[in-house]
Amino acid sequence: MESSQPQLVKELDPYALLPFVKGERLQFTSLEPFTPKYVTSNLSQTSDPQGMYNTRVKGRLMLLENPARDSRAKKELEEKRAIKKKEKERKKLGIIGKREAKEKGVWKFDASQAKFDLFLPLHHLWMGYMSELLVLPQKAPRTPAPDAASKAMPSSSGMHPKLLKADYHGSIMTVSQAKNPCLVGVSGIVIHETENAFKVVTRQNKLKLLPKQNSIFTFAVPLYSTLPPSRAPDAPLPLPSPVDPTKEVPPQVRKTVLDEPHIQFELYGNQFRFRAADRAGRKFKHKETIEL
Repeated sequence: MESSQPQLVKELDPYALLPFVKGERLQFTSLEPFTPKYVTSNLSQTSDPQGMYNTRVKGRLMLLENPARDSRAKKELEEKRAIKKKEKERKKLGIIGKREAKEKGVWKFDASQAKFDLFLPLHHLWMGYMSELLVLPQKAPRTPAPDAASKAMPSSSGMHPKLLKADYHGSIMTVSQAKNPCLVGVSGIVIHETENAFKVVTRQNKLKLLPKQNSIFTFAVPLYSTLPPSRAPDAPLPLPSPVDPTKEVPPQVRKTVLDEPHIQFELYGNQFRFRAADRAGRKFKHKETIEL
């Protein structure tokens, strides 16, 4: 027979507020945690499942979701902020861009100043710069021996990397070959080098623009150092005195690198179409000579 006694059933309200506990912390205790038991039970092929869990799983954090990626709009905003920051730094340093320099006429040249003798001090300064860069030897004070020039010749393998990154403002650049026959033979002191051209002042006191593309140039560096022997290695280059355009230039001042023992190099314009600042940090590779 079934019992006729009424059963006591306690009704719970799922929407009732939880009782307030003051001064106590909520603690989670488990005698058998789920993670170690689950990992060790699935490592049936290893001889030591517990050791595998301790070395590879225990105490490590695992990402359950892919990390959030930055949106395209956020990336564009960060790029704009970086550009503005660079512009502010350039303004603080007083550096102007190409467009601003063109608008202000920074690179405009006065045709009345196109005089070869006026830029001879710049050429003499460049000769001293080459003497220091290539570590050229001093010329012997006495009469040199017949084979002295061959002994003074520096190693070409050490000169080429330096010449690739050198500054050519003040050098005498001559067009030896070009697809445009009108350019062949034009020579002058380089007063401005751009990515695609050399601006030179010729001996006829004319400003010429020599494109690098489809042109082969020749330039010379002194065989012996033009710096004084008493100059210290850390001392700045001596600045030549400026030439007075109203007076006749002395013969010793009119001397160029071509009037002294020199080393001549060829420069291929198609492979030299870089700014002077870009060449300083660029790595050039050895390639075969490319004919025009």
